[in-house]
Amino acid sequence: MMEQRQIGDTDLVCSTVGFGTWEMSTTTYGEIDVNEAAQAVNQAIDAGITLFDTAEVYGPNHSEELLAKALGNRRKDITLVTKVGFEYDDEPKVVGRNSKHDHIIEHTEGCLKRLNTEVIDLMLIHWPDHETPFEETMLALEKLKADGKIRHYGVSNFTVDMMKECEEVGRLAANQVGYHMFDRRMESEVLPYCLESNTGFMAYGSLGFGLLSGAFTSETTFVDWDWRSSGKAFGLPLFTDEHFTKELNVGERLKGIAARYEKSLPQLAIAWVLDNPAVSVALVGMRNERELQENVAAADWRLTDEIRDEIDKIFEEENVPTYVGTEQAI
Repeated sequence: MMEQRQIGDTDLVCSTVGFGTWEMSTTTYGEIDVNEAAQAVNQAIDAGITLFDTAEVYGPNHSEELLAKALGNRRKDITLVTKVGFEYDDEPKVVGRNSKHDHIIEHTEGCLKRLNTEVIDLMLIHWPDHETPFEETMLALEKLKADGKIRHYGVSNFTVDMMKECEEVGRLAANQVGYHMFDRRMESEVLPYCLESNTGFMAYGSLGFGLLSGAFTSETTFVDWDWRSSGKAFGLPLFTDEHFTKELNVGERLKGIAARYEKSLPQLAIAWVLDNPAVSVALVGMRNERELQENVAAADWRLTDEIRDEIDKIFEEENVPTYVGTEQAI
């Protein structure tokens, strides 16, 4: 059975590898076979994955709808996480962030309907909107919890100071933030804070948004509507021409480390994320059965100090930054 970890101090206990569904949005993350991805949901449950993460904005709405259809009567077998906090026009298309009280209440109802569930196990505020007082947002989450619409709540992409301000009103179960070998910004403040305060940390982008999947080559390009085509990844120039080639070189050398232990590059990447004691779950996209089986096999691999040192040495020799100490733009 896959290792289970508790999310913060809640009663939520889940598999260390979680099923991330951003790639199931169909409109922002390259081309996928939707039917294959939906089939992978049931295969994931059979393989021991018990946490599924989605968001209203993935699509918008597509990911939640596809996930609900794929889960069917197996909803009861998993921990369901989703996120709200964006404003949309009639298309619907994102036009800004919105964490106002009534907006959070209304859009949570939409999530419940699309996900075909009576309660969401963990609701997250996707990004701070920089206008709504955190107290107002937290009171909305407290009401949803009191009304039995959500079991727990947390945030995503929040700084430590923001988390502390939120906790003047209520208890955050988790913070979900990007964390992988190429982006170690969270090691400076957020990860230590989560560990010290017993708050869950959900790592997204565990495979570096594809950089650690082993699937990219120097010929790889991204279609215009794939968000990576901008060259930026959450404020970092990971997909610009200047950095992309160097990162591919790192990936090739990391494959060598993984191969010595009869593992793959994605398995090394997932094991690296889970190696941090503050991490509750590493979220990974799984588009088909092959990716699913590979990701599951990474859950129980424990890296030695020698492996971690060798990884860091490769980054240094290839002159690829890891951005430790750099503040994330939110």
